[in-house]
Amino acid sequence: MKLLVVGGGGREHAIIRSLKKNPQVETIYALPGNGGIAADATCVPIGATEIDKIVSFAVENAIDYAVVAPDDPLVLGCVDALEEKGIPCFGPWANAAIIEGSKVFSKNLMHKYGIPTAEYAVFDQMDAALSYLDTAPISTVVKADGLALGKGVIIAETREAAKTAVRDMMEAGVFGKSGSRVVIEEFLTGPEVSVLAFTDGKVVKPMVSSMDHKRAGDNDTGLNTGGMGTVAPNPYYTPEIAQRCMQEIFLPTIAAMNAEGRTFRGCLYFGLMLTPNGPKVIEYNCRFGDPETQVVLPLLESDLLTIMKSCTNGTLADTEVRFADKHACCVILASKGYPQSYQKGFPITMTEEAAQHTYVAGAKLENGQLLTSGGRVTGTTAIADTLEQAIREAYRISDGVRFENAYRRSDIGQRALQALK
Repeated sequence: MKLLVVGGGGREHAIIRSLKKNPQVETIYALPGNGGIAADATCVPIGATEIDKIVSFAVENAIDYAVVAPDDPLVLGCVDALEEKGIPCFGPWANAAIIEGSKVFSKNLMHKYGIPTAEYAVFDQMDAALSYLDTAPISTVVKADGLALGKGVIIAETREAAKTAVRDMMEAGVFGKSGSRVVIEEFLTGPEVSVLAFTDGKVVKPMVSSMDHKRAGDNDTGLNTGGMGTVAPNPYYTPEIAQRCMQEIFLPTIAAMNAEGRTFRGCLYFGLMLTPNGPKVIEYNCRFGDPETQVVLPLLESDLLTIMKSCTNGTLADTEVRFADKHACCVILASKGYPQSYQKGFPITMTEEAAQHTYVAGAKLENGQLLTSGGRVTGTTAIADTLEQAIREAYRISDGVRFENAYRRSDIGQRALQALK
C-alpha cells in the first residue's frame, strides 16, 4: 500500500512510525514532512494547506489511503477534496472540522445539546467585549474564535490582562482573522485531561488518556505553548470518570454533530477539565493532539492503519483498539525563546538510542545535516511499567539529543506523580 500523511511535525512523525508497523505498507509520503521525518518517509515539499497540489500528488501517485493530520488542512476541506477524487482518508470533512475551526461553533453546540462546558459570551465588537470585562468574574479566559496554532487562549488573572488580550486579538490582530471574534469564558479549576478518541461517526473508542504541559516554564509558569511534554495515562482520569465522560460528553458530542448534519469521522480530541462539579469540555480538536500523540500511539498495541480504515468505512465497532498497560512520558526540546522569538539553524545531533525514541518536529535537512527550524524541535518518548520509570527514562534518553539554544522543562510528569501518591 502507498500512504500519504499530510503534515510535518512531531505528531506526524509519531503517526508515520506507527503506520509503518503494518506489513502491507510499502511507501509513506509525508507532505511536507521535515528533516527528521525523512528517515521514516519520503518527504515531498508540498505545504499542508496547498490542497490542490496535495490532491494532484495523491492522484498522480495512486495513493491508496491518506491521513490528514493537522487542523488547518482539515478545516480547509482537504479530506473532502481527496475523497472527491476517490482517495479514502482518515480525518473529518470540513463541515465537521469546524468543531475546532470555530470556538464559537463548538461552544454554541455544547450549549444547544447540554454538553457540560464553561459559561461563556461571544463578541464581534471590541468595545462590547471590553465593557463586558468591567464586571466579568476574574480570573477569566479569552479565546480567539479561529485556529491559532494552539496559542489563541489567554488565561487572564486581572481585568487589565483580559482587556489587553481582547485588544491584542481584535485590534492588533495578533492571530489574524482568527481573533476577529472572541469567546470570553468562565475560568474553570481542576486537573486537565486530554482524551483522543477514534470515531466512525457512530461508535467512539477512546485512546489512553494523557496530561499535557502547556506552559513554557517549570511549575506551569510562562506563556502557553503548543505543549512542552506529556504523560500517559493521566492518573486523574479514573475508570469512573471515563465512564461519566463517555455518557455525558463523548457520545452526546457525536450525536450532536450527527443531528447538525456534520457527521464526524476520524480522531476527535476532548480537552477536559475535571472540575468540582464534574468533567467539562475546555476545547475540542478535530485531529490528534500534539504532543499527546507522541505518548498515546507508542502505547497502542492494535494496528493503527486497520483502526483508521475502520473509522473511514464505518466498521469501528468490529475493530480492536487495545493499549498496553504501561506508562509513557514525552519530553520536548524547544528553541530558547519559544513560543516568542527564537534563533534557528543550529545542528542537531542524536545518539543512536535517542534517535529511536525521538520524534522530530521543527528540523530541516541541509547537506545531510539536521538543523533546527522551529520552536518545538524534538519530543523524546519512553515507555515503562511505572510512571516514575517512564519519566526518568525520557529525560535520560533526551540527554542524547543536542543542539545549541535547546531548553526543556525539568518537571514533566511531576504533577501526575503527585496525583498517584
